[in-house]
Amino acid sequence: MKQVNRWKYVIIGLIVLLLAGLVYTWTVMSKTIGAEHPDWSAASLSLTFTLVMAFFCIGGLIAGILSKRLSPKLLMVVSAVLFFAGFLIASMTGDSPVMLYLGFGILCGLGSGFAYNMVISTMSAWFPDKQGLISGILLMGFGFSAFIIGKIFAATAPPTGDDVWKSVFRILGILILIVFIVCGLFFVRPGADYSIPEAKKKKTVREPASDISTGEMIREFSFWMIFFWAVFASSSGLALVSQASGIAGQVSQEMSAGMVATIVGLISILNGIGRVVFGMIFDKKGFRLTIILDTIVFLIAAAVIMSALKSGNVTTLTVGFVVGGLAYGGIMPTNAAIISDFYGRTYYPTNFSLITLNLLPASFASTLAGKLYDVTGTYVTITVMMIAATLISFVIFLLVRRPEGRAVS
Repeated sequence: MKQVNRWKYVIIGLIVLLLAGLVYTWTVMSKTIGAEHPDWSAASLSLTFTLVMAFFCIGGLIAGILSKRLSPKLLMVVSAVLFFAGFLIASMTGDSPVMLYLGFGILCGLGSGFAYNMVISTMSAWFPDKQGLISGILLMGFGFSAFIIGKIFAATAPPTGDDVWKSVFRILGILILIVFIVCGLFFVRPGADYSIPEAKKKKTVREPASDISTGEMIREFSFWMIFFWAVFASSSGLALVSQASGIAGQVSQEMSAGMVATIVGLISILNGIGRVVFGMIFDKKGFRLTIILDTIVFLIAAAVIMSALKSGNVTTLTVGFVVGGLAYGGIMPTNAAIISDFYGRTYYPTNFSLITLNLLPASFASTLAGKLYDVTGTYVTITVMMIAATLISFVIFLLVRRPEGRAVS
């Protein structure tokens, strides 16, 4: 096969995920939308994030199933149209959040899931020798999205109580429609004769433990342990992400909207960096050390944020958000790499979409977190929730075993 510059696919994937990851800007968007609708409760606003995470998972699963029959290029067009329609419908929101739920929660969630699955399953196929690292780099774009687009959104649609955000939504919909269709032209999978460039080959390339179908995978005990580890670990991260702006407001009510967006954005920055760091750790040390380290970082983050809430210290909160973002960044690349490592590449698009479904039950953590605040009036309960979810995830992880298969060098 003719040699290609496989890194161009990483750049295209980063661009797509940078835009697809804007669903994580909800914690910033909710401040603006909530200012226009002060009668909406924290729980009703959080339901939008729950929906977007739930339909993100569903979109990824549908894309994985359709990838057997449709090309990645066509599925990227579907993602573009879903985003465009979603933002257009959400911009029609009135006194009820129903249109927001339908547009941003459901349609944009589906569009993000389509794009996410296509990027990870298509672009990472060019790097069988660097699954953890490439998954981390690609997902870094998904993580950075909340910071970059969140800052832009906060600047163009501040929480002043007007409806400027609706115009911003329409612009985002048009932008994504154009960019996704153009980038989709580069979504191609390597041919059967593709091999790792000689200069990049290592003497010790880690082979998948097995190469099995989705039907066989879901009968594996370890798959379900990986799945439920991800559910509880993601619950901890999503509880933080969805309530970050509120936490910042409780620590200091004097912070401006721009300052809040910056501090909350640190979660996204470290989320992106964490995806690369934990992806590299996975490639070098395997899944066990990766998950153990991620658990420790999560617990430290929750403890530091709790301290900030009690002391009202913004610097302490900043450290907590930095550590929390790093911890949350470890989950997605671990999921992506572990499915490839345990179950191979042949059925990867569908297998990967199933592990991504962990966000479906985990997404309810954001609604639960909002409800806890409505009941208690303090975000300290969110940190307790984070600690509990992290400890449960660690106990489940102890039951994970790598399948027996081909010997690895």
